[in-house]
Amino acid sequence: MISKRIISIFTFGVFLIIAGAILKVANNPQANIILAIGLVFELFAALLFIWNKLQKK
Repeated sequence: MISKRIISIFTFGVFLIIAGAILKVANNPQANIILAIGLVFELFAALLFIWNKLQKK
């Protein structure tokens, strides 16, 4: 089962990616930073998920 922490990190990453896309459309200069931070959160959530799956075996 996926823990609440992983779901929270994943959801925050998705939020940042959506916010970055909206800022990109609005031609905001900080859009790339927001997108990059969102991708880092997504990668972190994926790594935590994989780590938890490996620890349970």
